[in-house]
Amino acid sequence: MPRLYVLLAAILFGTTGTAQALGPDASPVAVGAARIVVGGALLVLAAKLARAAFPSDRLGIVPIAVGIAIYQLSFFAAVDLTGVAVGTVVAIGTGPAVAGALGALVNGERLSRRWAVATALAGIGVALLVLGGTEDAAIDPLGIVLAVIAGTGYGTYTVMSKRQLEAGASPEGVMAAGFGTAGVILLPVLVLAGPAFLAEPGGLALALYLGAIPTALAYVLFARGLRHLSSGETATIVLAEPVTAALLGVTVLGESPGFIGWVGAALVLAGLAVLAIPGRRRPEPTTADVVPA
Repeated sequence: MPRLYVLLAAILFGTTGTAQALGPDASPVAVGAARIVVGGALLVLAAKLARAAFPSDRLGIVPIAVGIAIYQLSFFAAVDLTGVAVGTVVAIGTGPAVAGALGALVNGERLSRRWAVATALAGIGVALLVLGGTEDAAIDPLGIVLAVIAGTGYGTYTVMSKRQLEAGASPEGVMAAGFGTAGVILLPVLVLAGPAFLAEPGGLALALYLGAIPTALAYVLFARGLRHLSSGETATIVLAEPVTAALLGVTVLGESPGFIGWVGAALVLAGLAVLAIPGRRRPEPTTADVVPA
């Protein structure tokens, strides 16, 4: 069941870009802000009902919330400029590399050879995506930059959330605190960016869907699965997100990346796969291996 929770969450994450593309014409910034405002409120409500343990370090929530805000705004703008398939793959491919580097700096985590190989694969893949374009039009370089920024925000809130989890807060409590605070940060952004699309039935439906399904529901499923799975296995299952986004981009939206673009996407996914493969566990020392002092 935990594996099913994470798989369902990853599939729901992957529908975000396509939902935006099918929605009414609205500012990507406004759509991203509306998603977090709605989703954050629902996550806080769910955590309160579940009596989840919220982080005791209130100041430590700030970088999580800022990372979430950066990710959402940059991701929706990237998808708007460069397409769902490419925007999602680049953003998700950049996140693990940033998380590895930031984890080493902030949490003292060691950077492995596997992380270096994965980062190199993802970097080459992003370059090919920029150079490859699509069969119909060239990929917007600004869209790629925004997708990388989104991945940076994703890596940031992942590392800082892990810090709170290690301090004893529950997964639901961390997600609720982070997304709830991000919703407060993005509420003025929503007002300035133009909430007029929410007055339309399609716009309101889009905001409610994005906030309730690929945000609140998906993150609750993800957190519950993560409680019982290793991080490596969880990361492997979450590879369903970019795969889902790419398939929806091609089948639903008619996007058609060129050959070089597909090679680049494959390399980014290969980098993700390398990061997801669990490393070898060293055998525990036996009594015979212990040398008396």
